[in-house]
Amino acid sequence: MPKTLLIVESPAKARTIGRYLGGDYRIAASVGHIRDLPSATIGVDVRRNFKPTYITMKGKEKVIRELKDLASSSDRILLATDPDREGEAIAWHIAAILGLDPAAPNRVTFNEITENAVKKAVTNPRPINMHLVDSQQARRILDRLVGYELSPLLWNKIRKGLSAGRVQSVATRVIVEREREIQAFVPEEYWLLTAQLAKQPSQKGSESAFRARYHGSIQHDRLARHRLRNQQETDQIVRDTDGQAFSVRDIKKGSKARQPFAPFTTSTLQQEASRRLSFTSRRTMSVAQQLYEGVDLPGAGATALVTYIRTDSVRVSDDAAAEAKRWISEKYGDAYLPPSPRKYKNRNASQDAHEAIRPAHFDLDPESVQHSLSHEQYRLYKLIWDRFVSSQMASAQVDTVTVDVEAATHVFRAVGETIRFPGFLRVYADVAEPDEEADPEADDGKEKIPELEKGEVLRLLSMKPEQKFTQPPPRYTEATLIKAM
Repeated sequence: MPKTLLIVESPAKARTIGRYLGGDYRIAASVGHIRDLPSATIGVDVRRNFKPTYITMKGKEKVIRELKDLASSSDRILLATDPDREGEAIAWHIAAILGLDPAAPNRVTFNEITENAVKKAVTNPRPINMHLVDSQQARRILDRLVGYELSPLLWNKIRKGLSAGRVQSVATRVIVEREREIQAFVPEEYWLLTAQLAKQPSQKGSESAFRARYHGSIQHDRLARHRLRNQQETDQIVRDTDGQAFSVRDIKKGSKARQPFAPFTTSTLQQEASRRLSFTSRRTMSVAQQLYEGVDLPGAGATALVTYIRTDSVRVSDDAAAEAKRWISEKYGDAYLPPSPRKYKNRNASQDAHEAIRPAHFDLDPESVQHSLSHEQYRLYKLIWDRFVSSQMASAQVDTVTVDVEAATHVFRAVGETIRFPGFLRVYADVAEPDEEADPEADDGKEKIPELEKGEVLRLLSMKPEQKFTQPPPRYTEATLIKAM
């Protein structure tokens, strides 16, 4: 019986794909790259148009022999390595080893390892995309050229064995520039003055106290914001307001819609896994790869849980959006659906080879498969699930209130908000990222403010001055470095 040999990168991926293809297919794994530039020499002829020299990677001799044996007894060979530049290059190297024509239709790709996606891919093979191959080769050669120049410097200055390449060099520069900013930073003194206020005892809700921060002064019947720069200024305001009545000068109420976050790309997944799960980038990608290649589920075997994890795109397929809509409607009700399916735009239209990272099966929510996953796999899968589902939900509706309290000629401001309808926040908690550009004197906007009326007189419970200093930009964490690059 004719046989088709399908070559993938990893054995785990081979097991998962094997579930969907019948006995006419044999699945083999290259276990990543099989050829690379030599480690003992630069491997790039700079005088002959930067021509690279490839050799068989150490330890891959057995894999190559097995692939050749399987290829010799197969009627057709399909190369199903990962759908990115690296995967395209691996397919090209395998084609060279097996004597396949890169221009022949022997390359298949899929963004998710599901039965429909795999079967559709094997029926629509294409030639190897040499533009992607050339792109990967250019990056690899550049790494080698940069590394061979910089690595000896690292050995001399730091320690033997360190390597430097295109990415390491850029990261080093970003870190050095930030360190220079920190060293050149000159802190500036400023003061915060916070009044603890409450309604009068005779008034309803007198138990509700709230904070209001000094905002400015009234000049010619207009409010002018003023920054307190020293203790003398601060003490003067305390004296000016001592014994004075604190009354509500102005109340501004409003509402706003808080929009959900876009689904994950590779970099945003790494950032959020660092912030929320304390995962390193290496750990995140290792666990994500396991979820993509497939985990063993009782009664189902090896099953991929997420789509391809290396992507710069936030695009969502129509089918995935429809599945998410159905799941949200059944779980939370139609009130949690947006008026129309959400579409997210990529910053760079060219970076759209794959969808955003999302669940591959909407009948396998994290709780239903938790017993089959490791603790790390469950936590990361739940993070991906929650982020994607929330990205397809209705906006959160937030009521806002800003209260200006007047004492003498000085004004203290309180800012608060109340969530009227949680929307996507019911699934994906809004954890604000630290903002290096944020005003250190600004209120956090989370104050619980009682019902007040304009002109209402309040009680001053306490007055708290605080000396502060502007802070230098923080050193990079792994997550913020990824974002900066």
